Amino acid sequence: MSSNRPDEIFRRRVFYIPGYDPIHPRRYRELYRKEGAAQATISGYEIDLSAKTGTGPYGWHVRSVQDGQRIEADVEVLVWSDIVRDSMSNSIPEAYLQMLRTAWIYISSGALWRLMRLRKGPVIAALYPVVMLLGQLLLAVGLGWLVFCTMALLPLGIASLVGAVAALFACTVLLRWFRARDGRFFAYYLMHDYAYSAQLRGANPPALEVRLAEFRDQIDAALHSDVDEVLVVGHSSGAHLGVSVLADLIRAGNLPKDGPALGFLSLGQVVPMVSFLPRAQRLRRDLHALSTSDALAWIDVSAPGDGCAFALCDPVTVSGVARAGKRWPLVFSAAFTQTLSPERWRALRWRFFRLHFQYLCAFDRPGDYDYFRITAGPMTLASRYAARAPSKSRIDVPVSKYTSMDAA
Repeated sequence: MSSNRPDEIFRRRVFYIPGYDPIHPRRYRELYRKEGAAQATISGYEIDLSAKTGTGPYGWHVRSVQDGQRIEADVEVLVWSDIVRDSMSNSIPEAYLQMLRTAWIYISSGALWRLMRLRKGPVIAALYPVVMLLGQLLLAVGLGWLVFCTMALLPLGIASLVGAVAALFACTVLLRWFRARDGRFFAYYLMHDYAYSAQLRGANPPALEVRLAEFRDQIDAALHSDVDEVLVVGHSSGAHLGVSVLADLIRAGNLPKDGPALGFLSLGQVVPMVSFLPRAQRLRRDLHALSTSDALAWIDVSAPGDGCAFALCDPVTVSGVARAGKRWPLVFSAAFTQTLSPERWRALRWRFFRLHFQYLCAFDRPGDYDYFRITAGPMTLASRYAARAPSKSRIDVPVSKYTSMDAA
Protein backbone atom coordinates (compact mmCIF):
# COMPACT_ATOMS: atom_id res chain seq x y z
CA MET A 1 0.00 0.00 0.00
CA SER A 2 1.09 3.58 -0.52
CA SER A 3 -0.25 6.94 0.55
CA ASN A 4 -1.20 9.33 -2.26
CA ARG A 5 -1.64 12.44 -0.10
CA PRO A 6 1.40 14.60 0.70
CA ASP A 7 0.13 15.26 4.25
CA GLU A 8 0.24 11.55 5.07
CA ILE A 9 3.41 9.69 6.02
CA PHE A 10 4.46 6.41 4.48
CA ARG A 11 5.85 4.21 7.26
CA ARG A 12 8.21 1.29 6.82
CA ARG A 13 10.12 -1.19 8.99
CA VAL A 14 13.36 -2.41 7.42
CA PHE A 15 15.24 -5.44 8.72
CA TYR A 16 18.76 -5.73 7.40
CA ILE A 17 20.50 -9.14 7.63
CA PRO A 18 24.25 -8.77 7.11
CA GLY A 19 26.50 -11.34 5.57
CA TYR A 20 29.25 -13.20 7.43
CA ASP A 21 30.61 -10.13 9.21
CA PRO A 22 32.19 -9.95 12.70
CA ILE A 23 31.99 -6.14 12.85
CA HIS A 24 29.62 -4.15 15.09
CA PRO A 25 26.43 -3.09 13.24
CA ARG A 26 27.20 0.60 13.71
CA ARG A 27 29.27 0.14 10.53
CA TYR A 28 26.02 -0.23 8.59
CA ARG A 29 24.49 2.85 10.19
CA GLU A 30 27.47 4.98 9.18
CA LEU A 31 27.43 3.52 5.68
CA TYR A 32 23.73 4.30 5.34
CA ARG A 33 24.23 7.85 6.68
CA LYS A 34 27.15 8.66 4.38
CA GLU A 35 25.91 6.99 1.21
CA GLY A 36 22.29 8.04 1.72
CA ALA A 37 23.34 11.70 1.89
CA ALA A 38 25.41 11.27 -1.27
CA GLN A 39 22.54 9.60 -3.15
CA ALA A 40 20.05 12.25 -2.00
CA THR A 41 22.32 14.99 -3.37
CA ILE A 42 22.69 13.17 -6.70
CA SER A 43 19.01 12.22 -7.07
CA GLY A 44 17.43 15.34 -5.62
CA TYR A 45 15.54 14.14 -2.57
CA GLU A 46 15.89 14.61 1.19
CA ILE A 47 17.02 12.01 3.70
CA ASP A 48 17.99 12.35 7.34
CA LEU A 49 19.01 9.88 10.06
CA SER A 50 18.42 10.03 13.80
CA ALA A 51 18.86 7.67 16.73
CA LYS A 52 16.36 4.86 17.06
CA THR A 53 13.98 5.09 20.01
CA GLY A 54 12.81 2.15 22.10
CA THR A 55 14.22 -1.33 22.54
CA GLY A 56 14.87 -4.11 20.07
CA PRO A 57 17.59 -4.73 17.46
CA TYR A 58 20.31 -2.17 16.79
CA GLY A 59 19.11 0.41 14.27
CA TRP A 60 18.29 3.98 13.30
CA HIS A 61 15.35 6.12 12.25
CA VAL A 62 15.11 7.61 8.75
CA ARG A 63 13.05 10.59 7.60
CA SER A 64 12.88 11.30 3.91
CA VAL A 65 10.98 13.38 1.40
CA GLN A 66 10.81 11.85 -2.06
CA ASP A 67 8.50 12.71 -4.94
CA GLY A 68 6.64 15.12 -2.67
CA GLN A 69 5.88 12.38 -0.15
CA ARG A 70 7.07 12.14 3.44
CA ILE A 71 8.46 8.80 4.57
CA GLU A 72 9.57 7.47 7.93
CA ALA A 73 11.48 4.22 8.26
CA ASP A 74 12.99 2.32 11.14
CA VAL A 75 16.01 0.37 9.94
CA GLU A 76 17.12 -2.46 12.23
CA VAL A 77 20.11 -4.77 11.89
CA LEU A 78 19.43 -8.40 12.71
CA VAL A 79 22.73 -9.16 14.39
CA TRP A 80 24.57 -12.47 14.20
CA SER A 81 28.10 -11.03 14.32
CA ASP A 82 28.68 -12.72 17.68
CA ILE A 83 28.10 -16.11 16.06
CA VAL A 84 30.49 -15.11 13.29
CA ARG A 85 33.20 -14.11 15.76
CA ASP A 86 32.80 -17.35 17.71
CA SER A 87 33.26 -19.36 14.50
CA MET A 88 36.58 -17.70 13.68
CA SER A 89 39.61 -19.58 14.93
CA ASN A 90 42.54 -17.61 16.30
CA SER A 91 44.80 -20.65 16.02
CA ILE A 92 46.83 -20.79 12.82
CA PRO A 93 47.13 -24.63 12.76
CA GLU A 94 43.39 -24.95 13.36
CA ALA A 95 42.68 -22.50 10.55
CA TYR A 96 44.73 -24.61 8.13
CA LEU A 97 42.89 -27.77 9.22
CA GLN A 98 39.61 -25.92 8.69
CA MET A 99 40.75 -24.94 5.21
CA LEU A 100 41.54 -28.56 4.33
CA ARG A 101 38.19 -29.82 5.66
CA THR A 102 36.27 -27.17 3.73
CA ALA A 103 38.12 -27.83 0.48
CA TRP A 104 37.49 -31.56 0.88
CA ILE A 105 33.75 -31.05 1.44
CA TYR A 106 33.31 -28.94 -1.71
CA ILE A 107 35.52 -31.21 -3.84
CA SER A 108 34.30 -34.62 -2.62
CA SER A 109 30.63 -33.62 -2.79
CA GLY A 110 31.01 -32.42 -6.37
CA ALA A 111 29.65 -28.99 -5.39
CA LEU A 112 32.79 -27.17 -6.54
CA TRP A 113 32.53 -28.47 -10.11
CA ARG A 114 28.83 -27.49 -10.29
CA LEU A 115 29.55 -24.01 -8.92
CA MET A 116 32.18 -23.53 -11.63
CA ARG A 117 29.38 -23.82 -14.19
CA LEU A 118 27.80 -20.65 -12.83
CA ARG A 119 29.98 -17.58 -12.31
CA LYS A 120 33.78 -17.71 -12.26
CA GLY A 121 34.10 -14.72 -9.90
CA PRO A 122 32.71 -16.24 -6.70
CA VAL A 123 34.48 -19.56 -7.38
CA ILE A 124 37.77 -17.68 -7.73
CA ALA A 125 36.89 -15.87 -4.50
CA ALA A 126 36.32 -19.26 -2.85
CA LEU A 127 39.65 -20.61 -4.11
CA TYR A 128 41.51 -17.42 -3.24
CA PRO A 129 41.91 -18.14 0.50
CA VAL A 130 43.18 -21.65 -0.27
CA VAL A 131 45.79 -20.35 -2.69
CA MET A 132 46.71 -17.43 -0.44
CA LEU A 133 47.03 -19.52 2.74
CA LEU A 134 49.06 -22.20 0.97
CA GLY A 135 51.25 -19.46 -0.49
CA GLN A 136 51.82 -17.97 2.95
CA LEU A 137 52.70 -21.41 4.31
CA LEU A 138 55.12 -22.02 1.44
CA LEU A 139 56.86 -18.69 2.07
CA ALA A 140 57.08 -19.46 5.78
CA VAL A 141 58.53 -22.90 5.14
CA GLY A 142 60.98 -21.40 2.66
CA LEU A 143 62.10 -18.86 5.23
CA GLY A 144 62.46 -21.60 7.81
CA TRP A 145 64.59 -23.68 5.45
CA LEU A 146 66.80 -20.68 4.71
CA VAL A 147 67.31 -20.09 8.43
CA PHE A 148 68.04 -23.78 8.99
CA CYS A 149 70.66 -23.78 6.23
CA THR A 150 72.24 -20.65 7.71
CA MET A 151 72.46 -22.37 11.10
CA ALA A 152 74.45 -25.16 9.47
CA LEU A 153 77.45 -22.84 9.67
CA LEU A 154 77.45 -23.30 13.44
CA PRO A 155 79.64 -25.96 15.11
CA LEU A 156 78.44 -29.44 14.15
CA GLY A 157 77.28 -30.45 17.63
CA ILE A 158 74.54 -27.84 17.96
CA ALA A 159 73.83 -26.91 14.34
CA SER A 160 70.89 -29.26 13.81
CA LEU A 161 69.11 -28.49 17.10
CA VAL A 162 69.60 -24.71 16.94
CA GLY A 163 68.79 -24.70 13.24
CA ALA A 164 65.51 -26.58 13.76
CA VAL A 165 64.42 -24.27 16.60
CA ALA A 166 65.38 -21.13 14.68
CA ALA A 167 63.64 -22.39 11.53
CA LEU A 168 60.44 -23.14 13.44
CA PHE A 169 60.56 -19.72 15.09
CA ALA A 170 61.08 -17.91 11.77
CA CYS A 171 58.26 -19.88 10.15
CA THR A 172 55.89 -19.06 13.02
CA VAL A 173 56.78 -15.38 13.03
CA LEU A 174 56.05 -15.02 9.32
CA LEU A 175 52.73 -16.87 9.56
CA ARG A 176 51.71 -14.65 12.47
CA TRP A 177 52.74 -11.59 10.47
CA PHE A 178 50.40 -12.63 7.65
CA ARG A 179 47.61 -13.41 10.13
CA ALA A 180 47.92 -10.00 11.79
CA ARG A 181 47.51 -8.30 8.41
CA ASP A 182 44.53 -10.28 7.18
CA GLY A 183 42.59 -7.02 7.03
CA ARG A 184 44.58 -6.44 3.83
CA PHE A 185 44.66 -10.02 2.51
CA PHE A 186 41.22 -11.34 3.61
CA ALA A 187 42.50 -14.91 3.32
CA TYR A 188 41.55 -16.05 6.83
CA TYR A 189 38.29 -14.09 6.74
CA LEU A 190 37.08 -15.68 3.49
CA MET A 191 38.23 -19.11 4.57
CA HIS A 192 36.21 -18.83 7.80
CA ASP A 193 33.20 -17.64 5.79
CA TYR A 194 33.15 -20.67 3.49
CA ALA A 195 34.07 -23.03 6.32
CA TYR A 196 31.10 -21.87 8.40
CA SER A 197 28.60 -22.71 5.66
CA ALA A 198 30.29 -26.00 4.82
CA GLN A 199 31.01 -27.34 8.30
CA LEU A 200 27.73 -29.31 8.37
CA ARG A 201 27.63 -29.79 4.60
CA GLY A 202 24.95 -27.15 4.13
CA ALA A 203 22.89 -27.65 7.30
CA ASN A 204 22.58 -24.74 9.71
CA PRO A 205 24.51 -24.94 12.99
CA PRO A 206 22.20 -25.10 16.06
CA ALA A 207 23.20 -21.63 17.32
CA LEU A 208 22.26 -20.13 13.96
CA GLU A 209 18.87 -21.87 13.97
CA VAL A 210 18.13 -20.32 17.37
CA ARG A 211 19.06 -16.88 16.06
CA LEU A 212 16.90 -17.32 12.95
CA ALA A 213 13.93 -18.07 15.18
CA GLU A 214 14.58 -14.79 17.02
CA PHE A 215 14.74 -12.94 13.69
CA ARG A 216 11.44 -14.49 12.67
CA ASP A 217 9.74 -13.32 15.87
CA GLN A 218 11.01 -9.76 15.40
CA ILE A 219 9.76 -9.60 11.81
CA ASP A 220 6.46 -11.16 12.82
CA ALA A 221 5.93 -8.45 15.46
CA ALA A 222 6.57 -5.76 12.82
CA LEU A 223 3.99 -7.33 10.51
CA HIS A 224 1.42 -6.84 13.28
CA SER A 225 2.31 -3.17 13.71
CA ASP A 226 0.88 -0.04 12.08
CA VAL A 227 3.22 0.41 9.11
CA ASP A 228 2.74 0.34 5.35
CA GLU A 229 5.54 -2.08 4.53
CA VAL A 230 7.88 -4.53 6.24
CA LEU A 231 11.01 -4.92 4.14
CA VAL A 232 13.66 -7.58 4.78
CA VAL A 233 17.05 -7.00 3.14
CA GLY A 234 19.55 -9.85 2.98
CA HIS A 235 23.05 -9.07 1.77
CA SER A 236 25.61 -11.71 0.72
CA SER A 237 25.29 -14.65 3.15
CA GLY A 238 22.43 -12.78 4.77
CA ALA A 239 20.35 -13.48 1.66
CA HIS A 240 19.99 -17.19 2.35
CA LEU A 241 19.32 -16.47 6.03
CA GLY A 242 16.52 -14.17 4.92
CA VAL A 243 15.09 -16.93 2.72
CA SER A 244 14.86 -19.32 5.67
CA VAL A 245 13.48 -16.73 8.11
CA LEU A 246 10.73 -15.66 5.73
CA ALA A 247 9.87 -19.21 4.68
CA ASP A 248 9.44 -20.14 8.35
CA LEU A 249 7.32 -17.05 8.95
CA ILE A 250 5.00 -17.75 6.02
CA ARG A 251 4.72 -21.46 6.87
CA ALA A 252 3.61 -20.53 10.40
CA GLY A 253 0.47 -19.03 8.83
CA ASN A 254 0.23 -16.11 11.22
CA LEU A 255 0.46 -13.26 8.71
CA PRO A 256 -2.23 -10.61 9.24
CA LYS A 257 -4.82 -10.49 6.46
CA ASP A 258 -4.84 -6.70 6.13
CA GLY A 259 -1.34 -6.07 7.42
CA PRO A 260 1.66 -4.34 5.87
CA ALA A 261 3.06 -5.33 2.51
CA LEU A 262 5.96 -7.79 2.90
CA GLY A 263 9.03 -7.40 0.71
CA PHE A 264 12.30 -9.29 0.49
CA LEU A 265 15.32 -7.73 -1.21
CA SER A 266 18.32 -10.04 -1.68
CA LEU A 267 21.56 -8.31 -2.67
CA GLY A 268 24.79 -9.86 -3.94
CA GLN A 269 23.59 -13.32 -2.92
CA VAL A 270 25.85 -16.35 -2.57
CA VAL A 271 23.03 -18.88 -2.11
CA PRO A 272 24.58 -21.63 -4.32
CA MET A 273 27.62 -21.87 -2.01
CA VAL A 274 25.23 -23.41 0.52
CA SER A 275 22.31 -24.80 -1.50
CA PHE A 276 24.63 -26.93 -3.67
CA LEU A 277 25.88 -28.86 -0.61
CA PRO A 278 24.38 -32.30 0.15
CA ARG A 279 22.78 -31.50 3.54
CA ALA A 280 21.22 -28.18 2.52
CA GLN A 281 17.72 -29.70 2.34
CA ARG A 282 16.43 -27.00 4.71
CA LEU A 283 17.61 -24.15 2.48
CA ARG A 284 16.38 -25.83 -0.72
CA ARG A 285 12.98 -26.41 0.87
CA ASP A 286 12.83 -22.76 1.93
CA LEU A 287 13.87 -21.54 -1.53
CA HIS A 288 11.06 -23.54 -3.08
CA ALA A 289 8.50 -22.34 -0.54
CA LEU A 290 9.40 -18.68 -0.99
CA SER A 291 9.46 -18.92 -4.78
CA THR A 292 5.78 -19.91 -4.96
CA SER A 293 4.41 -17.67 -2.20
CA ASP A 294 1.93 -14.87 -2.85
CA ALA A 295 2.52 -13.44 0.63
CA LEU A 296 5.51 -11.35 -0.38
CA ALA A 297 7.47 -9.80 -3.24
CA TRP A 298 11.04 -11.08 -3.65
CA ILE A 299 13.49 -9.02 -5.70
CA ASP A 300 17.03 -10.30 -6.24
CA VAL A 301 19.63 -7.73 -7.31
CA SER A 302 23.24 -8.44 -8.23
CA ALA A 303 25.78 -7.29 -10.80
CA PRO A 304 28.34 -9.12 -12.95
CA GLY A 305 30.88 -6.55 -11.76
CA ASP A 306 30.59 -8.02 -8.25
CA GLY A 307 33.07 -10.88 -8.29
CA CYS A 308 31.99 -12.09 -4.84
CA ALA A 309 28.34 -12.79 -5.77
CA PHE A 310 26.63 -15.31 -8.01
CA ALA A 311 25.47 -12.48 -10.22
CA LEU A 312 22.18 -12.94 -12.08
CA CYS A 313 21.94 -16.60 -11.01
CA ASP A 314 18.34 -17.34 -10.10
CA PRO A 315 18.95 -18.93 -6.67
CA VAL A 316 15.83 -21.09 -6.86
CA THR A 317 16.31 -22.47 -10.35
CA VAL A 318 20.07 -23.09 -10.21
CA SER A 319 19.51 -24.96 -6.93
CA GLY A 320 17.19 -27.34 -8.79
CA VAL A 321 14.04 -26.59 -6.77
CA ALA A 322 11.99 -24.53 -9.23
CA ARG A 323 8.57 -26.09 -9.63
CA ALA A 324 5.25 -25.25 -11.26
CA GLY A 325 3.84 -22.05 -9.86
CA LYS A 326 7.22 -20.37 -9.34
CA ARG A 327 6.78 -16.61 -9.02
CA TRP A 328 9.99 -15.40 -7.37
CA PRO A 329 12.55 -14.01 -7.34
CA LEU A 330 12.58 -11.27 -9.92
CA VAL A 331 16.27 -11.27 -10.88
CA PHE A 332 17.86 -8.20 -12.38
CA SER A 333 21.20 -6.42 -12.54
CA ALA A 334 22.38 -3.33 -10.71
CA ALA A 335 24.56 -2.85 -13.83
CA PHE A 336 27.59 -1.27 -12.19
CA THR A 337 29.20 -0.39 -15.52
CA GLN A 338 26.13 1.70 -16.42
CA THR A 339 25.04 3.07 -13.04
CA LEU A 340 28.54 4.16 -12.04
CA SER A 341 30.33 6.81 -14.08
CA PRO A 342 33.46 5.67 -15.96
CA GLU A 343 35.62 7.52 -13.45
CA ARG A 344 33.88 5.90 -10.48
CA TRP A 345 33.96 2.47 -12.09
CA ARG A 346 37.70 2.75 -12.72
CA ALA A 347 38.25 3.69 -9.07
CA LEU A 348 36.26 0.70 -7.79
CA ARG A 349 36.75 -1.97 -10.44
CA TRP A 350 39.56 -3.86 -8.71
CA ARG A 351 38.35 -3.24 -5.15
CA PHE A 352 36.44 -6.50 -5.04
CA PHE A 353 35.24 -6.37 -1.44
CA ARG A 354 34.15 -2.75 -1.76
CA LEU A 355 32.17 -3.60 -4.88
CA HIS A 356 30.40 -6.36 -2.96
CA PHE A 357 28.92 -3.60 -0.77
CA GLN A 358 28.06 -1.26 -3.65
CA TYR A 359 24.39 -2.31 -3.44
CA LEU A 360 24.24 -0.41 -0.12
CA CYS A 361 25.94 2.67 -1.56
CA ALA A 362 25.27 5.65 -3.78
CA PHE A 363 25.34 5.46 -7.59
CA ASP A 364 26.36 8.56 -9.49
CA ARG A 365 24.35 7.43 -12.53
CA PRO A 366 21.42 5.70 -10.81
CA GLY A 367 19.07 3.52 -12.79
CA ASP A 368 15.98 1.79 -11.45
CA TYR A 369 17.92 0.36 -8.51
CA ASP A 370 18.40 2.84 -5.66
CA TYR A 371 18.82 1.36 -2.17
CA PHE A 372 17.65 4.56 -0.52
CA ARG A 373 14.51 4.88 -2.63
CA ILE A 374 13.69 1.25 -1.82
CA THR A 375 14.27 1.58 1.94
CA ALA A 376 13.15 5.20 2.41
CA GLY A 377 10.87 5.90 -0.57
CA PRO A 378 7.06 6.08 -0.86
CA MET A 379 6.51 2.84 -2.80
CA THR A 380 6.41 -0.76 -1.65
CA LEU A 381 8.94 -3.14 -3.17
CA ALA A 382 6.17 -4.89 -5.09
CA SER A 383 4.81 -1.65 -6.53
CA ARG A 384 8.24 -0.29 -7.43
CA TYR A 385 9.11 -3.30 -9.59
CA ALA A 386 5.65 -4.43 -10.71
CA ALA A 387 6.48 -3.72 -14.36
CA ARG A 388 10.19 -4.65 -14.20
CA ALA A 389 11.27 -7.51 -16.46
CA PRO A 390 14.04 -9.86 -15.32
CA SER A 391 17.49 -9.46 -16.84
CA LYS A 392 17.80 -11.40 -20.08
CA SER A 393 21.31 -12.53 -19.18
CA ARG A 394 20.25 -14.25 -15.96
CA ILE A 395 21.24 -17.90 -15.42
CA ASP A 396 17.94 -19.72 -15.08
CA VAL A 397 18.74 -23.43 -15.47
CA PRO A 398 19.11 -26.17 -12.80
CA VAL A 399 22.75 -26.88 -11.97
CA SER A 400 22.96 -28.35 -8.46
CA LYS A 401 23.69 -32.05 -8.07
CA TYR A 402 21.67 -32.16 -4.85
CA THR A 403 18.01 -31.20 -5.09
CA SER A 404 16.39 -33.07 -2.22
CA MET A 405 14.11 -30.98 -0.01
CA ASP A 406 13.27 -33.78 2.44
CA ALA A 407 14.00 -33.15 6.11
CA ALA A 408 17.45 -34.45 7.00
